[in-house]
Amino acid sequence: ARTTRTTNQMGGDLPARGNFAALTPADIEHFRSALENGGGGGGAVLTDDKSLDDANVDWMRKYKGASQVLLLPRTTSQVAAVLRHCNTRRLAVVPQGGNTGLVGGGVPLYDEVILGLKRMDRVVSVDSSAGTVVAQGGVVLEDLETALNEHGMTAPLDLGAKGKCQIGGNVSTNAGGLRLLRHGSLHGTVLGLEVVLADGTVLDLLRTLRKDNTGYDLKQLFIGAEGTLGVVTQVALLAPRLPARVDVTLVAVPSFAAAFAAL
Repeated sequence: ARTTRTTNQMGGDLPARGNFAALTPADIEHFRSALENGGGGGGAVLTDDKSLDDANVDWMRKYKGASQVLLLPRTTSQVAAVLRHCNTRRLAVVPQGGNTGLVGGGVPLYDEVILGLKRMDRVVSVDSSAGTVVAQGGVVLEDLETALNEHGMTAPLDLGAKGKCQIGGNVSTNAGGLRLLRHGSLHGTVLGLEVVLADGTVLDLLRTLRKDNTGYDLKQLFIGAEGTLGVVTQVALLAPRLPARVDVTLVAVPSFAAAFAAL
């Protein structure tokens, strides 16, 4: 029989677990009904050791949580259903993208429900005339880049972890990367978001306008919020034109100040 996971292995001083409920078999069955029944397909509610071992440990294998379930929704409505149930039951949740972070932010502290987005991997639309793209939050950054390249465009960010990190996680962490100085931060290149709040409310901020003066710019709250305010399920991004060529130059400078001045 599988050992029940009830403790973390992060070490050091940790905050108290909080007044959250413990996962029950009834919760597992509810998740199966919401994510797998009715044509949703299997493999969306994982409780096996291999899946949990991978999802509970961070990229550096330094932090390890004790979650007993990994949920893999395919749609925004499924994400909403999961969060609605967890909110009602007072089950703690940790959203997880590509799990490429280096500080343990994508793994549980204790036995939180892990909500993974890797099945939400569809590039919804590419508009080469407007220079925009809409993608689900689980699209891997490298796959997004490939899709854009086919239309003569490129993503406004590039990271060393691009083969595994996801665009929803990039937005949630306000990732910078190699193209930050050229295209700016995600606060400027994200045009719109679709976000599911903790109570299951779907917030539709998915605009593709470069200039939008309609009301409060609420999407900015979720860029860099690390998933604490909601789960990013769709992203609308500016997509610059693909450069005709890329040149690499080595610049030797005598000091940090000189390097800063060169930039």
